[in-house]
Amino acid sequence: MCETDDNCATSMPLIGDPAPSFTAKTTQGMINFPEDYKGSWVILFSHPADFTPVCTTEFMTFASMQGEFEALNCKLIGLSIDSIYAHIAWLRTIKEKIEYKGMKDVEVNFPVIEDLTMNVAKAFGMLQPSASTTQAVRAVFIIDPEGIVRAILYYPLSNGRNMQEVKRLLIAMQHSDEYGIATPANWEIGDDVIVPPPGSCGLAKERFEGQGDDYYCLDWFLCFKKCAHGCK
Repeated sequence: MCETDDNCATSMPLIGDPAPSFTAKTTQGMINFPEDYKGSWVILFSHPADFTPVCTTEFMTFASMQGEFEALNCKLIGLSIDSIYAHIAWLRTIKEKIEYKGMKDVEVNFPVIEDLTMNVAKAFGMLQPSASTTQAVRAVFIIDPEGIVRAILYYPLSNGRNMQEVKRLLIAMQHSDEYGIATPANWEIGDDVIVPPPGSCGLAKERFEGQGDDYYCLDWFLCFKKCAHGCK
């Protein structure tokens, strides 16, 4: 965790770093991170404040997709610099009163961190003084089962996130880990994937000569293979 306010406000873990550890009170009880989440992917995301319109639409969307993330071995954790009582009141309002894009009676079952001390927000660089010194920006950290930060997304206070993109990125990283491949722009499940570039002229030649129905190259450095039924 951070030791001084000056260092904490803008410092943040980078991709490839261990995610900062913390213990926090949440709407689902106390959590110890990352110990309680070993073996699972985690999406830790912050929002500026409870009872705000953009955040309400985001939480409803994340909550409605919770089962989809769990099917991908991924758990959700929310955070804002509000009290646990404000969180509970806001989440009850969402369930009892708000209907948005066909979503209603939405119950938020993933933990939402109370961070009145701002310790967690500071440790993850969610406070950015030029935007606000009292509200966390819309940060998303995707953390792998070993507790390593794998992706970081930041949005301004005024604009909501695309949760389908967060899910798409999670799936893409899981495919890269499992099959040793990369994914091209706008990749979706079932699309062709990129084979890592060859390390020698000999390997490049082998690739061209080995092209077939499931494997093809646009140039020596840009080769694809089919991934509709697995990328092995």
